[in-house]
Order: sequence, then structure tokens, then C-alpha cells
Amino acid sequence: MRAKQLRQGITIGVLLLAAFWLVSLIWGLAGKAQVAVTEAHDAERQFQMIEERKAKLQASLAALETERGQDAAIRMAFGVARPGEEVIVVVPPATTVSTSTPPWWQKILNWFK
Repeated sequence: MRAKQLRQGITIGVLLLAAFWLVSLIWGLAGKAQVAVTEAHDAERQFQMIEERKAKLQASLAALETERGQDAAIRMAFGVARPGEEVIVVVPPATTVSTSTPPWWQKILNWFK
């Protein structure tokens, strides 16, 4: 009877150790899966950003293929103008200050101040 209980205890211990080992393996795999999913989302975001940049660059290249686009790029990069062109400076309208003269009694009161 004692040997049977000892054998059952050892079997239960071995099974508990095996269960603990399997749970630790599953926990590690779950952590790795979470990291893989996060990195996949990051890679997808980076891919979208690169695709948007590619579209912008292709649009810029298409604009540079035209004479007008090349002219605009040179003007922006080097701040140049064609012969005969002049600079136009837009100035905001000047604020007007009222120049009304104070009444005679206001002038007298200002003397006493």
C-alpha cells in the first residue's frame, strides 16, 4: 500500500512538472506571437508611409518632366527670375489714425492736468 502511494505521488509530481513546463512553453509562445503581431503592424504602417512617399515623388517627377515644372523648381531652388520680371511686394493697407481736433473745452481741461 505504501509503495503504491509512493508511486502515485511520484507520478503526480512528474505530471505536475510536465504541466508546469508545458505552461511555461505556451506562455513563451504567446509572448513571441504578440511581438510578431506588433512588428507586423509596424511594418504595415511603414509600408503605407513608403507608398505615400513614393506617390508624392512620382508626382514630383511627373511635374519635373514638363517645362513649366522645371522652371518652377529652378525658381524655388535658386530664387531666380526671367529677364524683364520684377519683384512684386504686397504691403498691407496702412492703418488710419483719426486726426480730429478736440473741442475747445477739452483743450482747456488738458491745461489743468
